[in-house]
Amino acid sequence: MAEALRIGLAGLGNVGAGVFKLLEEHSELMASRCGRSLEVVAVSARDRSRDRGFDFTNARWCDDPRSLAEDGNIDVVVELIGGSDGVALQLVEDALASGKNVVTANKAMLALHGTRLASKAEESGVGLAYEAAVAGGIPIVKSLREGLAGNRIERVYGILNGTCNYILTAMEESGREFDDVLSEAQSLGYAEADPSFDIDGIDAAHKLALLTSLAFGRFVEFDTVYTEGIRQVGAIDIDFARELGFRIKLLAIARATANGIEQRVHPCLISTDTPIAHVQGVFNAVVAEGDYVDRTMYEGRGAGEGPTASAVVADLVDLARGDLLPTFGVPVQKLESTPSATMEEHESAYYVRLMVVDKPGVMADVAAILRDENVSLESVLQRGRDPGEVVPVILTTHVTVEAGMRRALQQIGELELVVESPLMIRVEDL
Repeated sequence: MAEALRIGLAGLGNVGAGVFKLLEEHSELMASRCGRSLEVVAVSARDRSRDRGFDFTNARWCDDPRSLAEDGNIDVVVELIGGSDGVALQLVEDALASGKNVVTANKAMLALHGTRLASKAEESGVGLAYEAAVAGGIPIVKSLREGLAGNRIERVYGILNGTCNYILTAMEESGREFDDVLSEAQSLGYAEADPSFDIDGIDAAHKLALLTSLAFGRFVEFDTVYTEGIRQVGAIDIDFARELGFRIKLLAIARATANGIEQRVHPCLISTDTPIAHVQGVFNAVVAEGDYVDRTMYEGRGAGEGPTASAVVADLVDLARGDLLPTFGVPVQKLESTPSATMEEHESAYYVRLMVVDKPGVMADVAAILRDENVSLESVLQRGRDPGEVVPVILTTHVTVEAGMRRALQQIGELELVVESPLMIRVEDL
């Protein structure tokens, strides 16, 4: 049997602990699959005294995680510290410069610095692996980079944030409002004390930037991802969506269009007939569409100790076998700076919720504005009548250009009898 793959593990939180435990419990299985053992020889974390429920005393303790990059007895550094910059980024840069393979679950770091780090890995002739950075236990990086390598990818989309999917599922099942369900998600550990990265779509946008690079062979360009969260979605919208035959999901979508590559994260109305509409709770799902394979769908747990540790170890197994693939599917010099399509150019059908004073003439004014912006209505819903009081009116449109839709809603929001800014949710044809 070949010499062991010697691992330096930075970060002993839930995922780091999961990686350590998996390698301990499945040591014989890993050795048989790799032809060599996988051994954690050094670890680093902020608190050495914390009881983590397992014995890591056989591994060297490093107070400074950056020292792992300089350790000649380490073959691969596993970075599970987190954060887009700071010590995590420095550790990865130093490890790559030192000729060490790197495995990371850090989507924020890769979304902002991925192209540059991939270039450093290639210069050093080492691997930069990140299966755990996107969709947890779902092997979507390997699927796009290897399993679907014979296809020209046309669209990739999915539910990439379990916190948002849990909140929207619970709102639908219970009829409760967003803030109430968010508090519950925080108490259950599904949402952070500051949930902004999740509920504002940033976490999903980080992941989408990586999937877009893999799918379309372009530089990682996080700043071109349109990002919109779920804070404004109300129980009333979920009820009306159900009545119309839809569910509301936060989707991350990348696709090739005549105007360039779209990268967008936002709530969508999707038909209940589509498989991804039935992915509930904390689960993630990714759909990839290729010109030869047609449509493939992957579903699983997108976070948590076990699923994420599974993805980290999958990368370690590849490295132990000597499988070094380009970080984003092709060498960095082959990545392209393809044009990015703007949201103003996007074409879609739309769901719009208006809160209006129930008086004659208001809908005539709304219809006139929509007509002038070439927006064609498909349906109008209003439950009951309450003259003089504020009532919800739901509009759905035929496919139209978003720039015109936005101009129309700006004008509608300025009408005297419209008492709140209109809420717009895109209807996605999947």
